[in-house]
Amino acid sequence: MQSLVDAAATGSLYALVALAIGLVFGVMRLINFAQADYITIGAYALIVPSASTVPTLFIGAWPMPLMVAAVALVVVLVALATERLAFRPLRGTDPSTLLVSSFALSFLFQQTIMLIFNSRPKSIEFGSALAAAVEIAGLRVPGVQLLTMATTIVAGTLLVFFLRYTALGVEIRAAAEDFTMAQLLGVRANRVIAVSFAISGLLGASVSLLLVVQTGTLDYRMGIMPVIYGFFATVIGGMGSLPAAALGGFLVGAASQLLQAWLPPDLRPFRDAFVFGFVIAVLLFRPEGLARPRAMRERV
Repeated sequence: MQSLVDAAATGSLYALVALAIGLVFGVMRLINFAQADYITIGAYALIVPSASTVPTLFIGAWPMPLMVAAVALVVVLVALATERLAFRPLRGTDPSTLLVSSFALSFLFQQTIMLIFNSRPKSIEFGSALAAAVEIAGLRVPGVQLLTMATTIVAGTLLVFFLRYTALGVEIRAAAEDFTMAQLLGVRANRVIAVSFAISGLLGASVSLLLVVQTGTLDYRMGIMPVIYGFFATVIGGMGSLPAAALGGFLVGAASQLLQAWLPPDLRPFRDAFVFGFVIAVLLFRPEGLARPRAMRERV
């Protein structure tokens, strides 16, 4: 049962990443690998630039609600700036051009963080109170795991409500279904895409704060593996479907955690290889993913 709780927490974290990736892909058909750097930037926004391996808290020294709002604002502004400067001028080009742009943008962010903060990992004392375990039915569950699962449930619920019951959400769903037709019907492309990037920034900020609390470490590559897992999750769930992406994220994260707990000690260093093998197997037998989006189904 303890392993299952750990798996649910890890799966919830990857589901958040998969939602961010799936939302932007649904509208732009773009896998934005700079999402990894949104996570990293949100984490580094907590500290003052310093050569020390034990940095001074900056935003993190503020009251908790103000700190969360500040980190979210920083990441959302970065996401909107990348959409405006790196992706909007290339809109309408070949999808591979946008993909190369996202890789170049990610590399630029990583090098900038290294220039400002240096490349050494930094230990950070932040949210230590959330690491305390809570007794639930005989299980000792760290508070950060409960927070991760709660954050994913709340974020998913709010996103579903936004997409289903608001005018802007309906426009985003229409753009994901058929972008050209949505534009012909009056949907403003710039607004829809900008809002999608802003939401992906909010989700990235949530992931960055949760990761900092869990690991207590800052690294300029800290967002890479969650986004790789999130990308695999999106593929497994079904490209273009947000519920499927969240389900895929939960499955991939849970599988990763359960393998870590159940594999023999000699095989645990190769956990990622088993997870990626699972991804390959799913794609071999069901290339469209576990849930095929309506936009990809044949219309008669």
